[in-house]
Parts: sequence; structure tokens; C-alpha cells
Amino acid sequence: MTEPAFDALLDARGLSCPLPLLKAKLELNRLASGDVLKVLATDGGSQRDFAAFARLAGHRLLHESVETGVYGYWLQKA
Repeated sequence: MTEPAFDALLDARGLSCPLPLLKAKLELNRLASGDVLKVLATDGGSQRDFAAFARLAGHRLLHESVETGVYGYWLQKA
């Protein structure tokens, strides 16, 4: 599967929980409804956090990837 297109990129690699999620929330606040934010993270706990955040905040988690310890998330703003 090819990765979805995105409107903004947040590089949160090297940051520990909850910083990747907090930075993603701030970045999503800057985006328009329907825009897609791609987040790169290295914290393993981010998998659980981003799925729960998207569900609770009403955003859509369009795609997830894992490659050599880097987790990718594509969040579409509600």
C-alpha cells in the first residue's frame, strides 16, 4: 500500500511520551479541517497513544507504518 499524501510533517523522533502526541495536537490545531498531518516518532508507546487520541478527538488515523524503529502516523483533522 502506498502512503497517503499529507499537508504537514511533524518529526517527533527521539521524543518520549507524551511529547509526540502533544506536539501533534498543537500542529493539528494549525491545520484546516480535512488536512493530513504525518507524524514520525520513535517511542513505541506512540502506537497506542495515537490510535486513542484520534478516536477520542474525532480525527481519522488514515495510515500507520513501522520501519526500522520509526513509527509513522497519518492523521486527518476532523
